[in-house]
Amino acid sequence: MSNNLILRGRCFAWGQRTYLMGILNVTPDSFSDGGDFNTASTALAQAQAMVAAGADIIDVGGQSTRPGAEQITLTEELDRVLSVLQAIRPEISVPISVDTTRAAVAKASVEAGADMINDISGGTFDSQMLPVVAKLDVPIALMHIRGTPQTMQQQTDYQDLLGEIYSFLSQQITAATAAGIDQEKIIIDPGIGFAKNYEQNLEIIRRLQFLRSLNCPILVGASRKSFIGRILNQPDPKARVWGTAAACCAAIFNGADILRVHDVQQMRDVSLVADALGRPQGQPNS
Repeated sequence: MSNNLILRGRCFAWGQRTYLMGILNVTPDSFSDGGDFNTASTALAQAQAMVAAGADIIDVGGQSTRPGAEQITLTEELDRVLSVLQAIRPEISVPISVDTTRAAVAKASVEAGADMINDISGGTFDSQMLPVVAKLDVPIALMHIRGTPQTMQQQTDYQDLLGEIYSFLSQQITAATAAGIDQEKIIIDPGIGFAKNYEQNLEIIRRLQFLRSLNCPILVGASRKSFIGRILNQPDPKARVWGTAAACCAAIFNGADILRVHDVQQMRDVSLVADALGRPQGQPNS
């Protein structure tokens, strides 16, 4: 595992405990909370609530990446993200991540006070993303995807699911370090729900340890996703909180370092207990 990461004066000691990334979608059309937090005041209130509940990072996203989501213009994404960053950065002390695939948004966001970038394309949608992040000298989360949010659910045919995810992530880690990003600043995400079907999502969580030898912290985003809805026969994403809890618990036991979640307070309790059971060498999550 790479060295500890220091972000905004906070130490992320990988392997000691599970860290929580609270999701702040400032979009009208995200799959579970579209339109809930797409004004500066509602976004700020939600960010503060997530920090109070125990979020270690707040992840701001201005472009929906749900299956079938349409790409918005660069100007629209910048307007959404920057207006929210300007509202929340002065008010919260935890690190802020920005969920974007565009280098221009990454640059403007870091200049506005963001601390890291979370790229669902693993740095593949914008050829300038990795060089820009290297220049900004901030961490980046690289996620596995095939196609785009519009096309990804037609691209779930794998010969070797974990092997192909591993190969993609390994290739992007190499590309990132070649661009000048420190290995210690790279986080990997297998991309639950992104060009993955029901069975594949379950397999990823069960076999998460397969990605350990990439020597990067592992981020898992299973929160409220459709595979949980299918198991529970629950069409309402907001009613999948305890199904999400079970998926998060399994992810922790199988090696997740960061959980990207909507329901921070509940998943904080889950991670406290799962860490006590599954990380006897670690410290209490305090």
